[in-house]
Amino acid sequence: MKKMAFLSALLVLTIVGSARADAVLVLNSEEASYSILSRSGRAELARLPVGREPHHLIVTPDGKEVVVGSTATNELLVLDVKTGERRRVVRDIIDPYHMGFSPNGKWFVTAAYRLDHVDIYRADDFKLAGRIFIDGLPSHLAFDADSKTVFVTLQQTGRVVAFDLQTQAIKWNVKVGEAPAGILMLPDDKRLLVALTGADGLVVLDPKDGSTTATLQTGKGAHNFWPKGDGRHYFLSNRVEGTVSLIDTQDMKVVGTVRVPGGPDCMDITPDGKELWVTQRFLRRVAVVDIEQLKVVASIPVGKSPHGVFMLKSEAAGPASGPVRAVSTAGGSK
Repeated sequence: MKKMAFLSALLVLTIVGSARADAVLVLNSEEASYSILSRSGRAELARLPVGREPHHLIVTPDGKEVVVGSTATNELLVLDVKTGERRRVVRDIIDPYHMGFSPNGKWFVTAAYRLDHVDIYRADDFKLAGRIFIDGLPSHLAFDADSKTVFVTLQQTGRVVAFDLQTQAIKWNVKVGEAPAGILMLPDDKRLLVALTGADGLVVLDPKDGSTTATLQTGKGAHNFWPKGDGRHYFLSNRVEGTVSLIDTQDMKVVGTVRVPGGPDCMDITPDGKELWVTQRFLRRVAVVDIEQLKVVASIPVGKSPHGVFMLKSEAAGPASGPVRAVSTAGGSK
């Protein structure tokens, strides 16, 4: 049985390696697997094993690898960013639910959702620099531009907390609303956007002190962000309502909405900028949205509770950019 699984995985990686410009990786959180899809064929090529409860993934600072966090097995699976081929496993990374590299590439930070702590590692060797225990289900995270601060949402207590990366001290800890999840630092480094999964929109925070400067209604269960690519417009998945909003962050208003049923969650955009791929957590599918029309044009079956999604790179990738990926159970708020 193990031999058959190995040969199957080898065959898949050979297929993906020969057509890597067309491949998409999707994490199936409740199935301990990841799917490799054909972008043009709108079909799953194969499903490969990964440690239990994989949720989010992130590109390394050099752009050469993609890191998948397996929360229940306390490990990172490191894949080739172009082929999806397994490179190595980093063990003893405790409950890496959400994670990210600081912009300067010095720090690697994880939010341990089920264990209530935030871990700060050295990015070059994944050695633990500090563990901060904090109640409230630490969920998603974002960094400031100078890599001095990491901001973490606490879903259970409705708060956002800012940590000093060098000292691990708390800079501020404020109440923002019900079940904050996705968090995004805008390019101006002066505004933090926080999605409120327990509400119907987002709040804008001043990163200096956490004070709320604006609010915006988008849709029920606002959850996670993804950049459109122009530095101004961002997509926000509204998981309970089953929609994805397009936000103009300059005017701070919703300029478009597309219906994506089944708990839309994590997102990625095709290299040509024409399609937004959205995981549908409750339907075991991934939706393909035509960005110009803001219309779902396909929905592809995958594994149980699909979460993170990633376009494999056809060429050598540059330094990682964009928010950390965004991205437990299908019925939960994670």
